[in-house]
Amino acid sequence: MRTRSNRRNTSDNQDLDVFPSFTDLMSNAFMIMSFLLLLALFQSLELNRKLQSATPIIIDEKSGKFQFESGKAQLKPELKEYINEAIVPQIKRIIQERNIDFIQVIGHTDGQVIGVTGNLDLTLEKVAQNQVQVGNLKAGSNADLGLMRALAVVQELSQQEELKDVKFRAYSAAQLYLPSGDLAPPNRQQDEARRRIEIRFIPPGQKQN
Repeated sequence: MRTRSNRRNTSDNQDLDVFPSFTDLMSNAFMIMSFLLLLALFQSLELNRKLQSATPIIIDEKSGKFQFESGKAQLKPELKEYINEAIVPQIKRIIQERNIDFIQVIGHTDGQVIGVTGNLDLTLEKVAQNQVQVGNLKAGSNADLGLMRALAVVQELSQQEELKDVKFRAYSAAQLYLPSGDLAPPNRQQDEARRRIEIRFIPPGQKQN
């Protein structure tokens, strides 16, 4: 009788020993699932960050160092140096940190009337393809001038070996928008604060505003 009782107790003890093992297994499984969920969350947050627009880079004329000649789009030596030494490193850092589909370069002007006949309709495509220099263009409006200046910056940036695979698109906002982004009222006076180049980083799939 003692032998049977001992055997029964031994069997019961073995059955009871299963429960701690099962509990440990479930605990480990829960920890693994929690780790995988956290990893997926971090990856999702990182992907979302990479797809967000970076802060635009603004080149303005308020300092007086980076001015274009009136009605023209050629880059002065000081502006070329600034683009190569200050702007290019910023662009390189941003495209390394984020997923960028293309980069917009937008020319803004003040509201002074140009009042001459332009030649962009005849020459613009050749300039965009780097077959003709921007200096051969003649602005017939502020819309022309903004685009010419944006193209001049694009040409300078495209010459950089480290940016050769980056897609740039040049646009003009003419005199329409203030630096705040608000629509500008009619103003035909010279205003350095309104003359600027905006460099904007467009993530994949983001609609253009």
